[in-house]
Amino acid sequence: MKPILPRITVVTPSYNQGGFIEQTIASVLSQDYPDLEYIVMDGGSTDDTIPILRRHEDRLRWISERDNGQAHAINKALKIATGEVLAYLNSDDGYEPDALKAVGEFFAEHPEAFWVTGKCRVVDSAGREIRKAITLYKNLWLRLHSGQVLYVLNYVSQPATFWRHSVMERVGLFNEDLHYTMDYDYWLRMERVYRLHFVNTYLARFRIHAASKSGTTAFRQFDEQLAVARSHTRNPVLLNFHIVHNVLATRAYAMAMKKPAR
Repeated sequence: MKPILPRITVVTPSYNQGGFIEQTIASVLSQDYPDLEYIVMDGGSTDDTIPILRRHEDRLRWISERDNGQAHAINKALKIATGEVLAYLNSDDGYEPDALKAVGEFFAEHPEAFWVTGKCRVVDSAGREIRKAITLYKNLWLRLHSGQVLYVLNYVSQPATFWRHSVMERVGLFNEDLHYTMDYDYWLRMERVYRLHFVNTYLARFRIHAASKSGTTAFRQFDEQLAVARSHTRNPVLLNFHIVHNVLATRAYAMAMKKPAR
């Protein structure tokens, strides 16, 4: 007899992502997961987002009101979430087919697992896969998972990560003072208490485009990421490796952003 699949709550924080949010919503609702709660927490969008949400309101719950940023929006939704398993999916990202089934089955079959992650593709505004070398690099570290290495680099992809509702009793909510790396901070907080489990399949797609945080503020993310690492460890070796890794990653990112010479 197969174990009963847990109820999963997916949260989508949103603000003026009318160009992508319908694709995000479709990627969630098309999962055909038997016990899904989907909450979209919108920050008062002024574009096409609200009409899109209204078209799908029979299959999701949505609230549109001003908030204090992405982490605040996520936290508001998590406070009302009823799922045994939680996740957040940004309004320009998406799930791969059968992702929730893979996650639900893993949690059902592994009661000792409190947080789980899988592989994640990087795509552009048109949905074409990009930065395959970075994906392979992160996949390597996922297979070799080490809590110590997580202080050096964040190889855990946010859209492909899920955790049990009970985790919040020990770890709390997301840090609303962080603008770019609230997920990294949360991973380090969970890692202190629970072992990360890895599902060796592609669960999500992370989109990079001109208006995304990762497309416009990558260098500031590295600075905030280092500050987060420093808030969790004083180990000089780990922090120095983190700095070196950020320097190399910054150079690689700058090279990737350069336009080819004509």
